[in-house]
Amino acid sequence: MAVGFPVKDDYATGDVLTAVNMNDFAGTLNTVPDVIGGFAAGKNKIINGDFNVNQRAFTSATTAGSYTFDRWRVGVATGGTSTFTTEAFTPGAAPVAGYESKNFLQIVTTGQSAVGDGTSITQRIESTRTFAGQTVTVSFFAKAASGTPGLSIELSQNFGSGGSSAVLVQGQKATLSTSWARYSLTFAIPSISGKTIGTSDYFDLAMWVSSGSSRDARLNNLGIQSNTFQIWGVQVEAGSIATPFQTASGSIGGELALAQRYYYRFTPTSAAQRLAYGYCNTTTSADLLLAFPVQMRTAPTALETSGTATDYSVRTSGNTVTACSAVPAFAIASPYSAEFNFTVASGLTAGTGAGARAVNTNAYLGWSAEL
Repeated sequence: MAVGFPVKDDYATGDVLTAVNMNDFAGTLNTVPDVIGGFAAGKNKIINGDFNVNQRAFTSATTAGSYTFDRWRVGVATGGTSTFTTEAFTPGAAPVAGYESKNFLQIVTTGQSAVGDGTSITQRIESTRTFAGQTVTVSFFAKAASGTPGLSIELSQNFGSGGSSAVLVQGQKATLSTSWARYSLTFAIPSISGKTIGTSDYFDLAMWVSSGSSRDARLNNLGIQSNTFQIWGVQVEAGSIATPFQTASGSIGGELALAQRYYYRFTPTSAAQRLAYGYCNTTTSADLLLAFPVQMRTAPTALETSGTATDYSVRTSGNTVTACSAVPAFAIASPYSAEFNFTVASGLTAGTGAGARAVNTNAYLGWSAEL
């Protein structure tokens, strides 16, 4: 049985014995601390593994398919109640010395009972070519509110639209405690030889904290669990050893830029802030253009807004401000920029310049290019 287990970490001496897959190792001594060491850009394929980027202003989620911290998606939330929340570390209370992180992810499960019930959080890593034919180590810090529940890691290759059928990699389970500890599990990823790669293919990490018996074979008999789980410092890297944790970019700004390839939200920080500029094409309509800060993965196909027309207005020549009569509407987008439409009841002059304005800080504009 593949079970991850933690062993005491001595950060003063730098000796760390990490959890391992017992099918492969009797124990592996890692002679550097878990969060200190030479930086290797791109080593960690997980973006936002320390849950620092939160463009959607996520505080709580309960439904499958919804996003939490940037790049982190609720994979399964079936039966009972699964509640995902953002939690803040007390200063000085991060999982390990040497890395004062701000946030961690908390998942509370209760009331599940059916064979198909379950709860997972996932991240889709762009391109199923990632790690193909390689040995991969998944590591993370975690704790539970009570007992010694399991947390199962499942990896998969999804070949995208028009591609081959998805390939699941046998899941493995770590046994948690009520104290923060680092866990690692090692997997052999199949080759993609002979596979057809379609559109929007990805390599998927799923972290399961509860599952009915229908997935027992996949998830190493994880089982239904009611508990509070806390997770931080997720890393997926090539090789059979969990090396020191680092974010994918190694910097706050770099991690934000990586996240914005998949999702970008412009949230004003004050009332009357300009959102974009363009022109009035009729007396009731203005077309505006906003450039994305980084090239997105693909062209977004929809516009996210705060949902109320009163949060937006149009400013034209002579400092005339006209309230919107509808929420902004998507027009067209590329990976580099997006055009959208502001509608008012009357008062615009066709052919003149215009600026989109936020009436208040509720007036965000968002675009998704998630996998």
